Amino acid sequence: MWHLRERPEMTEQDNHTASMQRLKASVDRRIEAAQEEKGLLIVHTGAGKGKTTAALGMALRVLGHGRKVAVVQFIKGAIDTAEERMLRSFGERVTFLRMGEGYTWETQDRERDTRFAQEAWAKACEFLLDPSYAMVILDEFNIVLRHGYADLDQVLPRLLSRPSMQHVVITGRGAPQELIEAADLVTEMKQVKHPFRKGIKAQAGVEF
Repeated sequence: MWHLRERPEMTEQDNHTASMQRLKASVDRRIEAAQEEKGLLIVHTGAGKGKTTAALGMALRVLGHGRKVAVVQFIKGAIDTAEERMLRSFGERVTFLRMGEGYTWETQDRERDTRFAQEAWAKACEFLLDPSYAMVILDEFNIVLRHGYADLDQVLPRLLSRPSMQHVVITGRGAPQELIEAADLVTEMKQVKHPFRKGIKAQAGVEF
């Protein structure tokens, strides 16, 4: 019988195995407890890069399951992107609408920006009533809400009354607190470094 001080110490592999076993047990319990299935309201916000990119990556997942996606771009309407060209190659399974005129600091016309945002929101509402769309992406919609181009008090009820299995992804900086509270999944992108700050221009395949 080993004396306490003579017991062999656990190896690095033993510690790793024990740690992973505890983690697996915790994850398995959570998986077993997660039985509800529903359409999610997802928000990507923050000053960091990657909000739209992450949303469009989710669109590819939906398409990979043979479902339909609608993308409404509220601000970037003047910008042609490779993502749009790629997504349009899926034909009728993708509806991609560019309905803005460019970034607000370029347009500098609140009345015109508001009108275009309202038109885009009206179109988005059509998709939010259509259960054939598994996912609706409202790109840069947080900016629309922050500037008051659309009324959050009218937007939230529409988002929450959409078809039960429809996912909605909203991107853009400065998501309103009320939207964050209503959402099921919120991710904040934090900017740590950006090449633009060093005078490096936007790169094909990275920014567009």
